Amino acid sequence: MNTSKILFQNTVNHIHPLSEEAFEAFYDLFKPFSAKRKEVLSTPGTVEKYLYFVVEGLQRLYYLDEQQREATLVFSYSGNFGGVLDSMMNQKPSRYYYETLSPSQLLRASFSQVEALMLTHPEIEILLRKGLVGVLSGVLERLVEIQCFSSEEKFQQLLRRSPHILQIVPHKYLANYIGVDASNFSKMMNSIKI
Repeated sequence: MNTSKILFQNTVNHIHPLSEEAFEAFYDLFKPFSAKRKEVLSTPGTVEKYLYFVVEGLQRLYYLDEQQREATLVFSYSGNFGGVLDSMMNQKPSRYYYETLSPSQLLRASFSQVEALMLTHPEIEILLRKGLVGVLSGVLERLVEIQCFSSEEKFQQLLRRSPHILQIVPHKYLANYIGVDASNFSKMMNSIKI
């Protein structure tokens, strides 16, 4: 079994183990896809066509407002599913960008194929539902952090949740994610015990 398939299977098993037949059918939908650094994979106004799986690299989902201010919402990296999931699942135009922050090796499957496969393998629908519930749970936690936590508390919570994040995400994106200026982020890093 190749390393991409092992990584994919480990992630799937963590969310909801599939029968061997369902796993093989699901995995077979995913085709290798390479993207360069700073390549935009999905844009606002378009419907997300793909479910991505990250083999290597770093991506982010972000929002850009009318004044060109960015809000980094989510990072994806090796072992994560990615894409603009709400657009894909609802088949409605996205409001977000999905962009690579580093050269990326991905697997991607067209959502129309995934949807068709769910009809013959209901356990794949359970996998996606459980995965989305996990995402929703994370979003709710993040909303609490945004509304109730100080910048320092948001930073500490991020490090508790993802201690490896400082090694893989450029600090300017982490600063944007927790809602502080990049220079304040540097000061915060120096003042907080990691």
